[in-house]
Amino acid sequence: MSDDSAPHLEGPALKRAVRRNTALLSASLAVNSATLQLAAAVASLTFVAVTGIEALLGVGPAIFLLSGALSALPAGRAMDRYGRRPVLACGFALGALGGGVAGLATRLDSGPGLVAGFMLMGAAGGVALLGRAAAGDMYPPERRARGIALVLFGAVFGAILGPAVFGPLFSGRELEPSALALPWLVAGGFALVGVVLVLCLRPDPKQIGEAIAAGRSEAPPAPAAPLREILRRPGAVPALVAALASFSVMAALMNLVSYVVVTEHDHHQADVFPIIGAHVFGMYALVLVVGTLIDRVGRRQALVGGLLVMGLASAFLATAEGVPAIALLLFALGIGWNLSFVAATAALADIASVGERGKLLGFSDLGSSLTAAALVLIGGVIVEAFGPVALALGGTVMVLVPAAWIVLVSVRPSQPASAPGRP
Repeated sequence: MSDDSAPHLEGPALKRAVRRNTALLSASLAVNSATLQLAAAVASLTFVAVTGIEALLGVGPAIFLLSGALSALPAGRAMDRYGRRPVLACGFALGALGGGVAGLATRLDSGPGLVAGFMLMGAAGGVALLGRAAAGDMYPPERRARGIALVLFGAVFGAILGPAVFGPLFSGRELEPSALALPWLVAGGFALVGVVLVLCLRPDPKQIGEAIAAGRSEAPPAPAAPLREILRRPGAVPALVAALASFSVMAALMNLVSYVVVTEHDHHQADVFPIIGAHVFGMYALVLVVGTLIDRVGRRQALVGGLLVMGLASAFLATAEGVPAIALLLFALGIGWNLSFVAATAALADIASVGERGKLLGFSDLGSSLTAAALVLIGGVIVEAFGPVALALGGTVMVLVPAAWIVLVSVRPSQPASAPGRP
């Protein structure tokens, strides 16, 4: 069946296409999740090892986040114009190239080369995360959060794959650039697998979304609205605020806690992977339950609940030192992120048409990743100057203040009535 016939899919054929594409997207996120863990665990350490400047510990992950931010909106617009599949494939191809460049640069002690590799891999991660736009395309509003959750569930296997592959590569080794090069090359290989997976998407998820929309309305689809108009729709701003707060705090703490574990608490580098694995597992392990819960209780309640869970986990990180305690708290941080971020994604997908969804989620990711990059850089300075306690407390404030604001906005008498399942 050609892609041109995709809008006419219906019944069993449509269901089969959705199941197949969901599985492929889920597998691609498993690959991306494994690479994400490597970046969270050793991007800071690799950058410091190559440059020799400890004050730059936040620069490595900040490059990933900044590159992901800058790629998100253009990639989202390209998805709306050309479809989800070709853009996702290009993203994973960038990741494969970036892994090779980062590995070679680490081996050669080349700072500029390492920056280039990290930029390519960060851009790839920003594009891969937009796979959730494809998930939103393939499910109707009343099941959209669960559909997004089904795709994100693949990252659970990435949480297992990352420690299983990368942990042994560091076991018993000194943190020299030569020992850090191989894992980045392996990450590039993972990205090649991602290219193959997304190229197998048939038909393009965007076309499935168009078929679903056509089946629900007798009117012809309206042209895509400008981004500024979409942002004025009810529920857009609370969802964007929750996405920004949850993603930026999660990314900042995940990337900096690995450095704290090794340098401040004197644990071995190999101990970082179980901790990061626990965090990624928390981000995605309960995602199927969370997706169903969000569809039932509503987007806004889930936004606030997730931010509150993140705030509690971040607050307790201020006093945690042992590996089990830190792993448990990062697991809880991941669950809170899962709840708020999936709710925000579903809310944004609800208010956008198929032709608007990519750029809206890309805009959300742009703001989230830029804020996360800034927090990583500032957080690195805070850790060096004031210690990890200040970092944890700062993260707590960053999620609790937006949660309180969303609650206040929701109780204003002038707030427009929301459609079921939306903020």
